[in-house]
Amino acid sequence: MYEIYRETTYAMEYRVVYFTELQDHNKEHEINRAMAGEHFCDGFIKDFEKDKAKAIIDGLLARMNEGERLSPEDIVRELGPHAA
Repeated sequence: MYEIYRETTYAMEYRVVYFTELQDHNKEHEINRAMAGEHFCDGFIKDFEKDKAKAIIDGLLARMNEGERLSPEDIVRELGPHAA
């Protein structure tokens, strides 16, 4: 499971957290950081070829942080067969 959120700090950058990959040492920090942000999109990615899905998400975040306007539906569409 992932969540894409927008930070509410000065930078206002989009970020992603993969909840299923959090460890005990970073779980609380990452969840609090995401909860403090502005929710944008969430969903599940298939475990098979998850690295490809993460690369797609990273690319989408870069585009959004450069000013491109994407919708949650665009995210799911771009993930294509990697979305669960």
